[in-house]
Amino acid sequence: MANASVATYQRVYVWELPVRIYHWLNALCVVVLIVTGYLIGNPQSIFYASEAYQQYWFGTVRFAHFVTAFVFFFMFLVRIYWGFVGNAFARWTNFIPYKRTQVEEIGEVLKVDILQTKLRGDISLGHNSLAGFIYFLSFLAFLFQSATGFALYSSMSKALLPQMFRWIVPLMGGEFRVRQWHHAMMWFFILFAIVHVYLVFYHDYIEGRGTTSSMVGGWKFARRRND
Repeated sequence: MANASVATYQRVYVWELPVRIYHWLNALCVVVLIVTGYLIGNPQSIFYASEAYQQYWFGTVRFAHFVTAFVFFFMFLVRIYWGFVGNAFARWTNFIPYKRTQVEEIGEVLKVDILQTKLRGDISLGHNSLAGFIYFLSFLAFLFQSATGFALYSSMSKALLPQMFRWIVPLMGGEFRVRQWHHAMMWFFILFAIVHVYLVFYHDYIEGRGTTSSMVGGWKFARRRND
């Protein structure tokens, strides 16, 4: 009888508490920003028996969007800091594929995710190189949304932070164009969220290393196959 292939696992603490807190708060912020941003761009007609001054629902939507944007921005600054002081899995070196092994891993992950080929060899225990690079691009999108959002807010706020981005409005050709780009980038986050959730469950299934639960408890399982 042929020898069965046996996989052994080692429990490894991958995602530190600040990373996990950032992940879930950021996810909540993105959902709130998408919903409120969509309503701001496409106001819905809601009929009430009460007078207009007794409603103010649209003002509440705008307020929620602005407050969430500030939370989103400052959390992102904390994540940038943690990319320099966190553990090996949180460092910025995981997000930019500057090594040949990282580029090769991107090719391997693309074959697994798109062509549904069998997983060969080991994939990084933290973010795989493809996921890391896509997260890096999403961080650039975070910065773009923050900058354009505060630029739009600068016309109605005297606060220092929005005023720091006021120069973006004339640079991009006026508030209308800034608003268009800000709204268009919202769809990037919608698509990103859909693909992200799918791939988390998919890689959890094919790798069997606790990908989903790791963002709750922080632990993943390093697999070593013994033939």
